[in-house]
Amino acid sequence: MSKAPILQEGQSYTFRSYFEMPYEPDEILAELGYTLVRSSLSLPKTQTPFERLPELRQRLEKILPLVSLTSEMARREILVAPILIEVATYCNCQLRIEYPLHVNNWLKGNLDYLLRSTQNLLVVEAKNDDMTRGFTQMAVELIALSKIEEQKILYGAVTIGNGWQFGTLNVSQQTITQDIALYSIPGNLEELITILVGITQEN
Repeated sequence: MSKAPILQEGQSYTFRSYFEMPYEPDEILAELGYTLVRSSLSLPKTQTPFERLPELRQRLEKILPLVSLTSEMARREILVAPILIEVATYCNCQLRIEYPLHVNNWLKGNLDYLLRSTQNLLVVEAKNDDMTRGFTQMAVELIALSKIEEQKILYGAVTIGNGWQFGTLNVSQQTITQDIALYSIPGNLEELITILVGITQEN
């Protein structure tokens, strides 16, 4: 007996809808024509020293004990936005927040953050501390971006504020790769920054 499809013709799905689906990430992405692979990613890293790193680290370490990070908004304002603002300023990139995107009825919604440079870096907040479902939502948003951007590889990251995980979309192979590495904040702040900046500088 064939398995019933997850996505129904004639139905409308937002990016948030994919986060809420109770199915496995590989099953959801397969319905959109993509294969999910989990492996170690070799991500671009800048070799240029990030001069503001000590100041950013000090600011985060000072405020973290003072703020409860139980809400999505708190994590975004205290941990995610400050890092992305620093990266955007350093790289002179455009940072879009709650960026609306509509490709079709299966690929539409708002991107939490879109860092636009020669490469697009998409960052999605993982709601309810759920990195797995957050990655699924981010992957679907990468698929949507791939329909309108002329790039062979697209980069994304999912974050719960104090933890980050990267992913890539290979357009020609229709493959999404989920990095098995996780980067914690503030512990891996320097490595995270070198990757974020490296992606924005990637040709």
